[in-house]
Amino acid sequence: MQNIREIFGDIDIYLFDQIQKDRFAPSMKILDAGCGGGRNLIYFMRSGCEVFAVDQNAEAIEQIRYFAKHLAPNLPSENFQIAAVENMPFPDNYFDWVISNAVLHFAADKNQFDRMILEMWRVLKPNGAFFARLASSIGIENLIIPTENGRYNLPDGSERFLVNEDLLIKTAENLNASFLEPIKTTNVQNLRCMTTWILCKNQE
Repeated sequence: MQNIREIFGDIDIYLFDQIQKDRFAPSMKILDAGCGGGRNLIYFMRSGCEVFAVDQNAEAIEQIRYFAKHLAPNLPSENFQIAAVENMPFPDNYFDWVISNAVLHFAADKNQFDRMILEMWRVLKPNGAFFARLASSIGIENLIIPTENGRYNLPDGSERFLVNEDLLIKTAENLNASFLEPIKTTNVQNLRCMTTWILCKNQE
């Protein structure tokens, strides 16, 4: 019998929560925008979804192609591309789900953050879902030190572009998006806060 880790890999626990809520189907096209080592794709490859991924790191894409070769050999290697999130080689309105896990807080500034959001929104189908986990200032407002362009020094020693609740709500409004779930934030011992932001793309 396969154990849970073998089936799901080291998937983000909040993305796992979406799986438990039965929000994915094998017929879906799923994009991991900024996939890194691919920890969030193991389950979707195993379950027969049409999986796609982009990352700027060539080694990361090679690793994803290796996983696909063994877990989902029917997936073309062209599904996995070396590309920036703000400039992806996919058609408009193409994906049922776009996943952005621990990516948006690496934006250099608000301009790059907006460009990444708009590009992910462009490739998402109407009625499709957008899942993001990103660093935020929510709950540690008095513990962060601003640098510039929306970036902050965090108590954990990192520097990140941080969002707050107002920015997430306004961005959703500008996209004409609906909230699939309320904004949820996890505070990690006041060292950093990670927020889960899940939207649905409304029909235009």
